[in-house]
Amino acid sequence: MDMFTELEALCNINGISGDEGRVRDYILSQIEGRCEVTVDPLGSIIALCKGKKKSDKKLMISAHMDEVGFIVTYITSDGLIKFAPVGGIDPRIVFGKRVVIGDKQICGVVGGKALHHLEGEEKSRAVPFDKLYIDIGADSKEQAERYVSLGDSICFDNNYITLGKDRLKSKAIDDRAGCAVMLDMIRQGVEYDTFFTFVVQEEIGLRGSTAAAYTVAPDYAIVLEATTAADIPASSDDKRVCELDKGAVVSFMDRSTLYDKTLYSLAFETGRQENIPVQTKTMVAGGNDAGAIHRSRGGVMTAAISVPCRYLHSPSCVISKNDLVSVRALAGELSKRIFEL
Repeated sequence: MDMFTELEALCNINGISGDEGRVRDYILSQIEGRCEVTVDPLGSIIALCKGKKKSDKKLMISAHMDEVGFIVTYITSDGLIKFAPVGGIDPRIVFGKRVVIGDKQICGVVGGKALHHLEGEEKSRAVPFDKLYIDIGADSKEQAERYVSLGDSICFDNNYITLGKDRLKSKAIDDRAGCAVMLDMIRQGVEYDTFFTFVVQEEIGLRGSTAAAYTVAPDYAIVLEATTAADIPASSDDKRVCELDKGAVVSFMDRSTLYDKTLYSLAFETGRQENIPVQTKTMVAGGNDAGAIHRSRGGVMTAAISVPCRYLHSPSCVISKNDLVSVRALAGELSKRIFEL
């Protein structure tokens, strides 16, 4: 299976933080017989992929399985579903979107006060989550409760499609892109014994990676992610963060990590020598599982390689195929060079 077919399969699976089971089952089916696999108590996959060579260094490559979404908090007397966000979601992008709820995959639409009922500042503000609801077509609480329960997961209902020649649009590219890269690395084989961790609950506080890094106890880590690309006309040069079609993004700092300078330099050196497009972020913003991994146990030398992604944490994330290829190439080369440090 090629990496883009893999990414489509992964993105079309629903799995918000704390409810990653379907994603996990799919990944386990793809790595069966290729790795020594355990699933930890939180639900993260820890897979040891045996290489051609052994080393006294231990490398962990990690990506998270969860996506942002919502959770059911209340059902009104007239059958409307109240909800809360799971992960960082901009309320501006939620109104009018189609969603699916729970194991039964009940379809619904996010609604709120009608436009002609808005008054004053309401017209220029995003509708807060507590003023929104999901309409599943029920006309009473009793009818809605036949299909939906409190605590049910809610995911964006959005198709994976190609835009133009080489752009991809889907929900959950953050971070099914990283998972797709890791699955490709496992299929292609590794030079040295390597731990691959597919972790849970990144979007609500780096929880899965905290536990997985403690278990693996690596010397080095590579986090594979999607990161914000703000390369749109409204953004000045320094606010664009990173750009589509300029290659893999290697961070020097974000809100949770000051990255190891040796690995940061090695990533760019590897890119130059192997003709892999590499860029960095022009803002100190965001964060990822590196924030937990680099502080695990006695400390872990950590690098992050990300695919630049427009409209992150929305139902319509957009990436470039070329950038994902660059992420895959850089991750493979950097993982080999780390063992040679």
